Parts: sequence; C-alpha cells; structure tokens
Amino acid sequence: MLRSLGQRPVTGSDEDPRVAELRTAVSRLRRELATHPAEFPDRGIAEDELAALAAMVAGGVPETPRLRRSLLLIAGSIGSVSALATRLADVRNAVDLFGEPPRENRR
Repeated sequence: MLRSLGQRPVTGSDEDPRVAELRTAVSRLRRELATHPAEFPDRGIAEDELAALAAMVAGGVPETPRLRRSLLLIAGSIGSVSALATRLADVRNAVDLFGEPPRENRR
C-alpha cells in the first residue's frame, strides 16, 4: 500500500499512484461483493457507487469531495457485513490518499 502522496509509479507510467491504489481497492471490493452470498437491502447502492468510483478513476484523478461521498454511501449501504470490512477499509485508505477536501469558511 502507498504511504506517501509523493510516491511515483515504478513502472515508468505517468499514472498517479493514488489512482492506481484506488482502482485496485475498488476492484477488489467489487469482486468480493459480487461473490458475497448474502443479500442485503442496500446492496444495489453499494454496487452502483463502486461502479461510479471505478468510472471516476478510469478518467484520471477524481474530485476528493465526490470520492468521499461515494465512500460514505458504500460504507452506509454495506453496513455491518463484516466479511467485506477489510476490503471496505482498503477503499477508505485509498480515498484517504487524496487528502482532505477543502473546508468552507462558515460563520
């Protein structure tokens, strides 16, 4: 797993390593969710948001607020399916590589 935002790909590719990390994490969670035998009420939401995340990373560096929104929807829809917890954490860690979204000044 990448630990620093300053790391560069070793393969000579110009791809942002954060994007590669997120793509891998999303792909793994999608595969695990697809093979998970239990049905749960919001499974479709999780599948749709994972597809949206996959599309975002296919287009380059996604917007951090949109990443965080998708992550929140996925986490909420997967809920307490403990079998998916490790892969969900991988997606969260990959989203965290993009840093915090800018905060609005509210008074």
